[in-house]
Amino acid sequence: MIELLASPEAWAALLTLTALEIVLGIDNVIFLSVLVSRIPPQQAKRARQIGLFLALVFRILLLSLLVWLIGLTEPVITVMELALSWRDIILIGGGLFLIAKATHEIHGEVEAREGEEQATSGGSAFFWVIVQIIIIDMVFSLDSIITAIGMSQHLEIMIAAVVIACIVMYVSSGPVARFVAEHPTTKMLALAFLVLIGVALVADGFHFHIPRGYIYFAMAFAAAVETFNVLARRNRKKTKQPIRTAS
Repeated sequence: MIELLASPEAWAALLTLTALEIVLGIDNVIFLSVLVSRIPPQQAKRARQIGLFLALVFRILLLSLLVWLIGLTEPVITVMELALSWRDIILIGGGLFLIAKATHEIHGEVEAREGEEQATSGGSAFFWVIVQIIIIDMVFSLDSIITAIGMSQHLEIMIAAVVIACIVMYVSSGPVARFVAEHPTTKMLALAFLVLIGVALVADGFHFHIPRGYIYFAMAFAAAVETFNVLARRNRKKTKQPIRTAS
């Protein structure tokens, strides 16, 4: 441990891996923000805390099962000359879940079914939000940890990077969730991101890798455009307010 603290290579690996884990965690934060937007604020805060805690637990647990994780990349079935491992199957299943969930939410937003929103504000909604968070945490954790294993050989560095990334996710999840709740159009944008991420996961499962740089650039560009739209709407509301004159 002392040797790692004195090693420049170890610090460089920690910084690189932490940055990568934070970038990979963006998907998790977006999914959490969309899920908790349909439940009351107090429950939303609890769900966000539980979800991020589970994300940390899953990542550390998977890191302790390195041999098992490495074995997940070995082919288990062959479909039309395409060898699929358990990792591929999990990625395909998780991607399809994301696409289905995001599509369902988009349909609900377009139809604007107020009765459904009221019906999902109780304890059952909180329970199903937690279940969905657990499912997607497992998918994102698996992809994140397998990437970490490929970048570092030291378990201490991997655990430190995961813990730092989860802290950053926790700090950023609150503002992101509030912003999504306060600006309905950003929720539709976030749902579109989830569809895009789901497609990327399914493609990875079928050994067709879509560079994440393209996806994150598209997300950043769309988010920048939406930010300008939010600012424009806010300025229009200010100009419509009546000007008070002194009597």
